[in-house]
Amino acid sequence: MHYTEYDTRLAAYAVVTDDEGRVLLALWNEGSRRQWTLPGGGLELHERAEDGAVREVLEESGYHVEIDELLGVDSYVFPAERRSVPTDRPMKAFRVLYRAHVTGGELTHERDGSTDEAAWFHVSEVAGLDRVSVVDVGLRMAGLALR
Repeated sequence: MHYTEYDTRLAAYAVVTDDEGRVLLALWNEGSRRQWTLPGGGLELHERAEDGAVREVLEESGYHVEIDELLGVDSYVFPAERRSVPTDRPMKAFRVLYRAHVTGGELTHERDGSTDEAAWFHVSEVAGLDRVSVVDVGLRMAGLALR
C-alpha cells in the first residue's frame, strides 16, 4: 500500500523503573477495553521525541522524568476497524521508546486524557495484566523479561 493511502502516527514512550524492580504503567481508556500501557503518546508537530516522552509521562503520571537512553523504535499497523476514530484508513504507528527515571513529582492520575490511572507494578506482575503491545516491546528493549 502506498504511503498516501494510510495515516502515520509518531509517538514516544518511556520505560520508567525504580530501585524496587517496578515499572510505571498508565491505564489507557480509549480502546474497546481499558488496558495498561507505557506512559507516552503522540508527538506534537514541532516537538522532539525526547521532549514528548517527558511531557507524556508528566501528564499521565504526575512524575518529572529524565531520559537515560534511547531503547529503540518499533512500528505497528492498526487496521482501519481497530482505530479509535471512525475511518476507512489504516494507520502505521512509529513508537520511539526511551528508558527514563523519576526526578520529582508525585503519582497523580491524568484527568480528561487518554489515560485515567497510573501505577507501579513489579515486572513479575506485568505478564498478568491486560496490556497493549508497546508494554512488551518496551520491556523487551529494556532487557526486562516478563515471567
